[in-house]
Amino acid sequence: MDVLEKISKIGIVPVIALDDKKDAEPLAKALCDGGLPCAEVTFRTAAAEDSIRIMSEKFPDMLVGAGTVLTTEQADRAVAAGAKFIVSPGLNPNVVRHCIEKGYPIVPGTSSPSDIEAALELGLTTVKFFPAEAAGGLAMIKAMSAPYTAVKFMPTGGINADNLNQYLSFGKIIACGGSWMVKKDLVAAGEFDKITALTKEAVAKMLGFAVEHVGINEESEDKALSTASAFEKLFGFASKNGNSSVFAGKGIEIMKSPYLGTHGHIAVGTNFVERAVFHLEMQGVEFDYDTAKYDAKGKLKAIYVKGEYSGFALHLVQR
Repeated sequence: MDVLEKISKIGIVPVIALDDKKDAEPLAKALCDGGLPCAEVTFRTAAAEDSIRIMSEKFPDMLVGAGTVLTTEQADRAVAAGAKFIVSPGLNPNVVRHCIEKGYPIVPGTSSPSDIEAALELGLTTVKFFPAEAAGGLAMIKAMSAPYTAVKFMPTGGINADNLNQYLSFGKIIACGGSWMVKKDLVAAGEFDKITALTKEAVAKMLGFAVEHVGINEESEDKALSTASAFEKLFGFASKNGNSSVFAGKGIEIMKSPYLGTHGHIAVGTNFVERAVFHLEMQGVEFDYDTAKYDAKGKLKAIYVKGEYSGFALHLVQR
């Protein structure tokens, strides 16, 4: 998995500015414990280079990048310290060419069609959109993406828990950069437990897990129809007969023959199935890829977790 693909799976890139390298290790741990093993460490402070080195050494699986890179010299120093990607606020052709020649993944800042064309001319198809909200937000990204169909965006600037999913729901956005979970006052106060909590909240908000329906295994179509009819009579849940199951309302699915799970299954909806799988696999959850279903564009839309939970199989579904 390359760097940009991994960033896309993670979904959120915490943007941090550290004034003291002593905070690098506990902050990296807080982010990893919160479910975001990623950070863009801005080169605006003297502690940036050492902070990148400490994070990269202490947490080798963490995706640590350098932000606010303005010169080729900064890019070299950042990568030598362990940075796995480079981000810049604008598009400096000299810096971009240097990074491409050196093999450094770089996401330069853009805010206009001219910037995008400059990026394309340099061979890039993924760019930062900065400052996102001030430069027109999601509406601007959608407008610019129309003529540049191959371009993907990583917006940063003004992204927060309230507008995060609006951005991520647009297919041309690979991830969002943000700093609301790594507030400078919390870092200064050493309140890394609060940063972990805010990070967990951000991941939970992004994935949006919620039960969509419960599946009940029946032995035949007749029994499935009978069970669905009972729910309709009791609660007015309208029956809908499908190929392999009958739905009673939207919350109960009765299988016409036993499928996965001793008793049936529980479908958990999520805003982003592929990101949910990535985040759960980081926690050690195993998936049965033989059950994976994809949409017409090849995007994962449903998959079962291996094993059972109290006799029920679990599967993720795209909301």
